[in-house]
Amino acid sequence: MYKDRYIYPAIFDYAEDGITVEFPDIPGCITCGATTEEALKNAKEALELNLYGIEEDGEKIPEPSEPKDIKLESNQTIVLVEVWMIPVRDYMRNKSVKKTLTIPKWLNDLAEENKVNFSQILQQGLKEYLGIKEYR
Repeated sequence: MYKDRYIYPAIFDYAEDGITVEFPDIPGCITCGATTEEALKNAKEALELNLYGIEEDGEKIPEPSEPKDIKLESNQTIVLVEVWMIPVRDYMRNKSVKKTLTIPKWLNDLAEENKVNFSQILQQGLKEYLGIKEYR
């Protein structure tokens, strides 16, 4: 249903205080940078995160415009931004999330005395409980 590679035109708007980047096909996908290099890096990241969000919401990915059809002002230029979604999806699925939990003080004290890694133990316990041997 979703592609692994996308290429979208971005409008780089050059001003005295930096570069604003907007993707005309992805509403709300806007970023900026002090230099062209920084703006391009931020544009790639913004596009990745926006497309990932669209995928997670189960929405349709908009088709990219033809660069020749986009009207520009004199301080603007079109830059094609390419993203490869496989590593983005893998990163987001394996990203750590913070959880708050409650355990008895005596158990916490004993675990700390034994230098227990709480995150590792919780992950191992959840995997055992859920019958997960390996997650890709």
